[in-house]
Amino acid sequence: MKQTGHREVEHQVAVDAPAATVYQLIAEAENWPRIFPPVVHVDRIERTGDTERLRMWATANGKPFGWTSARVLDPAGKRVEFRQEVTTPPVAAMGGSWLIEPVTETTCLVRLIHEYRAVGDDPEGLAYIAAAVEANSQAELAALKASAEQDPGAAAELMVSFQDTVWVDGAIQDVYDYLNDAHLWAERLPHVDRISLTEETPGLQILAMDTRIKDGSPHTTTSIRVCFPLGSIVYKQIGLPAPLTVHTGYWQLTEHGGRVSATSQHTAVLNAAYIPTMLGPDATTAQARAHIQDALSTNSLATLGHAKEYAESRR
Repeated sequence: MKQTGHREVEHQVAVDAPAATVYQLIAEAENWPRIFPPVVHVDRIERTGDTERLRMWATANGKPFGWTSARVLDPAGKRVEFRQEVTTPPVAAMGGSWLIEPVTETTCLVRLIHEYRAVGDDPEGLAYIAAAVEANSQAELAALKASAEQDPGAAAELMVSFQDTVWVDGAIQDVYDYLNDAHLWAERLPHVDRISLTEETPGLQILAMDTRIKDGSPHTTTSIRVCFPLGSIVYKQIGLPAPLTVHTGYWQLTEHGGRVSATSQHTAVLNAAYIPTMLGPDATTAQARAHIQDALSTNSLATLGHAKEYAESRR
């Protein structure tokens, strides 16, 4: 017998891709921030056989949340079951499954099922969860369909992924503090014009800022940042400049004796329709990739350079 306040909802999408291809996209949760708009970051805590535990961060109704999920993978049955082990209010319980049903050899039906309860069976909490599940399920299924149906070569052509590293003769705490205290960047970084940072949950930040790239053009972005003290800061832009459709990245700090390696990593997907506006009608995708990498790298290296100066001045 189901408990009072229990809700179950199903969403579906038909995909013009083989069931095995779609299953792989769902099984490889580490790629979800790039594929699914609501997902910010996924950390695999452990995996034993076809069972795994994930720490996940995503937006729901415009706000970031984190939770821990257990998943059971069934490659043969093209099924993934999930259950939140550690929830965030108003969620009291959340679980469900992804079911990928072959229709033909090259098409399938994806069914996404959620079962949930609100804390105290609160009607407002239930309504909040229902709205989040509806919006996120629709967004995720649409993104899954687009990713599965996209030509792999065309997708690779539009992706930029790289990292830059600066060595710091200073304390890792000082480098981390500089990167974590982004609310001070407008005062500290010449390429940052405006900053707005909110952090209702410690270590989970919403960062909105206006910056200028190498050619002087302005960019307004909004990012969700997940901060792991003295180790890394992972982010995903949920408000993107026109040239990009996806932008994720991280700042990674590692101690090496008395030195610190500070690395900035970016993975971005170009907006193909914007390339002529950005670089002219005859611009190639390769030129656009180089342009975006140069712009992102210039600003990241500037930030790391100022973090280095800050940390080394405090020795």
